[in-house]
Amino acid sequence: MSDSTRPENDGSSSSTPAGDDLPDFDLDNLEIPDDLSSLTGSGEPEFAALITQIAGAEPLAAASSLAQLDLDAVPTSVGAVGVLKDLTGDAPEEAAAAISQLVRGVPLVLVTRTGEQMTAVRFADGVRGDELAPGLVLGGAPENVVDLLTGATSVADLDGVVASTSISKFKAVRMLTSAARKARKSMGKGEPGPGSTDGA
Repeated sequence: MSDSTRPENDGSSSSTPAGDDLPDFDLDNLEIPDDLSSLTGSGEPEFAALITQIAGAEPLAAASSLAQLDLDAVPTSVGAVGVLKDLTGDAPEEAAAAISQLVRGVPLVLVTRTGEQMTAVRFADGVRGDELAPGLVLGGAPENVVDLLTGATSVADLDGVVASTSISKFKAVRMLTSAARKARKSMGKGEPGPGSTDGA
């Protein structure tokens, strides 16, 4: 066993190991964040929206007002799309469940986007359903909906947007009651008028 000590590397040797020629970093002042979730892609979504079959932005905004949800309702040719404001935690899924519970029998799809990854989940009658292939959802959507979901356009660029916070609960109840009455009449289920008898 040799008693010779290892010579100090003064930087003048030409046989510097690979990687040792990198610039020095000030490790004393290096700050490492406590939350590294953003590095793993498990952070909150950058965008979340409800694709509904509700005809018109106002009815969706009214339903959202009753459910105490903050969203922007966007009118489209296939139904209103609700762009959610609260993206924290389970808020997007809770919003989807709340709206699908209010508008029973009319399923909707919650679409979330984180970076380049998109997810789509069906909700019906307040219950979370199966995940859908994002390509299937985008493939059947109008161009303006695709642009909105993919981030090619924003709510500020669209016309006819109605914020749920712009509708009071009283107005929301009136709007939804009127819409329900019209829907019953269109299906031939209107309430009989005064003096009328069933089967007459």
